[in-house]
Amino acid sequence: MKSENPEIKQVLERSVDQILPQKQGLADLMSRRKIRLYNGIDPTGSKLHLGHTVSLRKLQEFADLGHEAILVIGTGTVLAGDPSLRDEARPRISQEEIENNIKTWKEQAGKVLDFSKVKIRYNGEWLLKLGLKEVIDIASHISAIKLFQREMFQRRIKKGDTVWMSETLYPLLQGYDSVALDTDLEIGGTDQVFNMLIGRELQSKINKKDKFVMTLPMILGVDGKTMSKTSGNCVWLDDSADQMFGKIMSMPDTIVPDYFKVLTRVSLEEIKNISPLESKTRLASEIVTLYHGKAEASRASQEFNRVFKEKGLPSNVPEIFIKEKEVELLDLLVRLKMAASKAEARRLVEQGGVSIGKDIQKEWQKTVKIKKNEIIRVGKRKFVKII
Repeated sequence: MKSENPEIKQVLERSVDQILPQKQGLADLMSRRKIRLYNGIDPTGSKLHLGHTVSLRKLQEFADLGHEAILVIGTGTVLAGDPSLRDEARPRISQEEIENNIKTWKEQAGKVLDFSKVKIRYNGEWLLKLGLKEVIDIASHISAIKLFQREMFQRRIKKGDTVWMSETLYPLLQGYDSVALDTDLEIGGTDQVFNMLIGRELQSKINKKDKFVMTLPMILGVDGKTMSKTSGNCVWLDDSADQMFGKIMSMPDTIVPDYFKVLTRVSLEEIKNISPLESKTRLASEIVTLYHGKAEASRASQEFNRVFKEKGLPSNVPEIFIKEKEVELLDLLVRLKMAASKAEARRLVEQGGVSIGKDIQKEWQKTVKIKKNEIIRVGKRKFVKII
């Protein structure tokens, strides 16, 4: 890079996959003036997870350098449903669901973003005001062939599945955010590169202005598989310190280095020197410290050691009153909310994941005799005391 500014170099290299059309152009622009950039997130759920923080943290890095950073909440785009990396259309979402989903988003995102430096905008403000003429004008700038050549669309078509017209409109709507905000840069995950490049094309054709695109790596879920809200393999920003610590300690060793690089502030040089034996514990402590503070991270580490290494009980085991003297095991697990259904309860028993006292339960059909102060355990993290 021509620019020797170490702060620009850091923000353009750490946790960055690629910069389009090229990194040097963006570095030169940032050295000449402050830029306007944004990251967009659609409110498809009520919780933000560690995967979201990759782009949120990058947004804050630009803001800390004095650039105009904007978090765009997709109250308009979410109506079309982002088709990126999906083999089927997203379910339609109602206005009530959108409003419920974003109720606590600012509080959650505030764990990463400093809102004295970062603005929040809702793209429904401009997208929902577009009339037919404006939509046609926007669409006239983008080839329909380009939209249908998307890999996931081609895969669906070959399988004989449906591609809905609303899904083909999605990149146009997201792309128009760049026009409405007149941005210099958009940042997002590697799954968003197509949508962001459509925004680059629209910005060029409508506003006669260049826009850069920065893609950031996506992280896997704590089970080593693709992170998914429905699979429950996420670390949520509103998880307790104990939940965060435990989830990270349960992840495969193979994904620990990536979590260090994109989710922590530990230097790349220091990451190289962390021993494999301490890496996961260090990672859990670093992440919990970011969202709950150093004292809570220390307490969560001690709690984890007591429960999982020393086979002890958590400090605060929930207590549930059961008045019956006998209850069928599956009914008991559902009543205690240790399983969502009898089918799940049966699966947990068959997998050896249910203990009463010190005894692992092997028969899902059995009736359990209720005893005062008995501890019921499901999996590694769920405990209940019967009173």
